Amino acid sequence: MKPSLQLGISQSLTMTPQLQQAIKLLAMSTLELQQEVQAALDDNPLLELDDGQGSDDGEHIEAAPKEEPVRESLDLDKHDQLSDDLPVDTAWDDIYIGSNSGSGGEPVDEDGEPIEARKAAIETLQDHLHWQLNVTPFSTLDRVIAEAIIDGLDSRGYLTVSLDELAETALSWCNEEAEEDEVIAVLHRIQQFDPPGVAARDLSECLLIQLNQKPDDTEYLDGAKLILREHTARLASGDLAGLTRATGLSERSVHAAIALIRELKPHPGEGWASADDERQVIPDVVVRKLRGFWRVELNPDAAPKLRVNAGYAGMIRRADSSPDNQYIRDNLQEARWLIKSLQSRHETLLKVATCIVEHQRGFLEQGPEAMKPLILREVADEVGLHESTISRVTTQKYLLTPRGLFELKYFFSSHVGTSSGGEASSTAIRAMIKKLVGQENQRKPLSDSKLADLLLEQGIEVARRTVAKYRESLNIPSSTDRKRLL
Repeated sequence: MKPSLQLGISQSLTMTPQLQQAIKLLAMSTLELQQEVQAALDDNPLLELDDGQGSDDGEHIEAAPKEEPVRESLDLDKHDQLSDDLPVDTAWDDIYIGSNSGSGGEPVDEDGEPIEARKAAIETLQDHLHWQLNVTPFSTLDRVIAEAIIDGLDSRGYLTVSLDELAETALSWCNEEAEEDEVIAVLHRIQQFDPPGVAARDLSECLLIQLNQKPDDTEYLDGAKLILREHTARLASGDLAGLTRATGLSERSVHAAIALIRELKPHPGEGWASADDERQVIPDVVVRKLRGFWRVELNPDAAPKLRVNAGYAGMIRRADSSPDNQYIRDNLQEARWLIKSLQSRHETLLKVATCIVEHQRGFLEQGPEAMKPLILREVADEVGLHESTISRVTTQKYLLTPRGLFELKYFFSSHVGTSSGGEASSTAIRAMIKKLVGQENQRKPLSDSKLADLLLEQGIEVARRTVAKYRESLNIPSSTDRKRLL
């Protein structure tokens, strides 16, 4: 064959450095973004944080100017605005332009409430215990032991270190030996802290601590203590007849004592933030209801604002090819690229979050049972972006709602058909299963087949195998394992 030239037309995407940077920032979590921004601030002298308190001489690139919004020149998919008639209000200028401020210059919301006041300080169990420790008199050695005990608690509130390890810690910290009796004495003092049952070494001790804090005239208190001290194995196995014989109590008293035990909290650390991970989760978007509308806002703490240093930018001289001048030029261009990439990320995140909130208003108002089916393609079509972009935007991005903190991906789920021809979200079905199990007669737990029948009565057609799969995903044991004494 002879070589020849041919003309042809084809489409291709050229990944410019700006586009690569925008896509990279879009996929980052809040913590990763903060680290990336800090690295850029350290490397680029023309880049600085815009705290709103500096000089107005700097070169600003606002997130959403009130005139013509800055459309990302990087062409990160498309950035068409959502319809103006959406019943969900999106706040942008209030956060980034800072038009709302109190008399002291502090940003406020539409209710006149300082935005700073809405930042939820997450208190861990250790924080709560350290506060109690600081207002309780201890000797130096006992305080060191108490600190070691608090630091040795797991997320459930249980002590995970041995008495010997606590004594060794005291020796290494204050060079003073601690006897085992002294360690136990300090442990007992910590076990009187709030929440009740904290710092226990096992479940039996945890429940006994809580019983010991109840008034002495509590009915069936002695029987409950007796069961926990001497007959926990029979209690765990559900041996009601054996408990009645071993304790010498009547069957009615055993039932009542077990009912009292069931009122206790087996994991006193539940409900407190985890020192390891929950403290690290920063909401990217906040949604709340104002005047009957759900308002979606970017969290100012998760959306860093940058600007170009006007002093360094003013040093650029035209027609000057010196190394110093070129260095400033290069850094100026990189600073502008980063600011525009950040703007693109914030704009896309706000747009996607607004669309999700519009779809899932039922969840916000009624809870998980009102969750609607939602897939990436639906959101992509509505906001004019590609599905891969929606996937990046919803990964490791969190929405703070009145019902709690959720990853944006939580609001996406597959659908199951209903008897009326409609669709139900798999998330809503899981919530229904959890509710049904929570309301069941514990003597006769609901089987998967019965759960499927109850869901069918509500118009949801789901197979027993599917119910079993959803139940297992919720970490709910089978009906046999759920069967209890009462």
